[in-house]
Amino acid sequence: MAEKIYECHICKDSGFVMKVMEDGYEYATPCKCREIKIAKDRLKRSGLAKEFTDKSFENYVTGDNAQLIDAKKTAERFANSIDEGNVNESHSLLLCGQVGAGKTHLGTACSMSLINKGIAVIYMGYREEMTSIKSKILDEDAYSKEINKFKNAPVLFIDDFLKGKITESDVNVIYEIVNYRYNNKLPVIISTEKTLDELINFDEAIASRLIEMCTGYIVVFTGKELNYRLYRGGAA
Repeated sequence: MAEKIYECHICKDSGFVMKVMEDGYEYATPCKCREIKIAKDRLKRSGLAKEFTDKSFENYVTGDNAQLIDAKKTAERFANSIDEGNVNESHSLLLCGQVGAGKTHLGTACSMSLINKGIAVIYMGYREEMTSIKSKILDEDAYSKEINKFKNAPVLFIDDFLKGKITESDVNVIYEIVNYRYNNKLPVIISTEKTLDELINFDEAIASRLIEMCTGYIVVFTGKELNYRLYRGGAA
């Protein structure tokens, strides 16, 4: 009889590892593969699983454009700087500016690179998830459960940050997530059409934290010629 092959040899795909206490009792602790499974399940439910698989550093089109070449190098450098042992000591990545420049593509490539290294990345499509979080504000338990997924994720990818109309509730939710991750040194990957000045004008407290978190890994795209959809026959 052929030996069963497990994706995780540590917990044999159960998601938990049994440990023995000094008094002889056994107790279960979550296996490190559990966070990866949760992250992948969220991707599937969001409908982005195929998109995450398809978008990589290898197929990010730069041509001979210096901005795009530098952006790709910065994103790769960020992804390579993080491993399982230093997640809580890592910087964050900010991809901002010009529409269609491939910000989501690079954020996705970073996310897949980290997931493939065994680091869970939770995807947060800004508009959809903000709507979901705000709908639970009046239910304290439901709200805490919803927002804690994004506050406590090992790495959080916020895609299309600040897209659409922003309300006071948005500001409060964003601050809660960003401030928690800032204080606990948890990395964020952010894609946004906002410029740095627009982020600061939106809310200086939030922007200053993000800029500090992303020191050394800030990419600002400028110029309509960078738009994949209009000029380069691709998708951002």
